[in-house]
Amino acid sequence: MGKIIVGKASDIPSGRMQKVTADGKEILVVNIDGNYYAINDTCTHAGASLSEGNLDGSIITCGWHGAKFDCKTGKLSAFPAKIKDIGAYRVVIESENIFLEV
Repeated sequence: MGKIIVGKASDIPSGRMQKVTADGKEILVVNIDGNYYAINDTCTHAGASLSEGNLDGSIITCGWHGAKFDCKTGKLSAFPAKIKDIGAYRVVIESENIFLEV
C-alpha cells in the first residue's frame, strides 16, 4: 500500500470538502473539525459526483437523489433502496500535506 499526496490541509477548511484525483480515481476529501476523511466521489446509486452534494456533520447527501453516506466510513446511512457503500481511504497528515493510502 502506498501513499499519494492530494493537497495541503490548509486548502480544506473545517466543514468543507474537496474533490481530488489520486491514482486515477476521483476522491472526496472532507475536513470535520480538523480530522480528514476520504471516500470515493462517485455515488453508487446513479454515478453523481458527491462533491456536488451537501455535508452535514459527517453525512454527505448526494445532490441527485438524496443518498446519504458517512464520510468517515463510506457506509450508506440512508436511502429508500439498498445500494452499495462507497470505498473509504485512510488519510495521513504530514507537515500540512494530505496523503491518502491507496
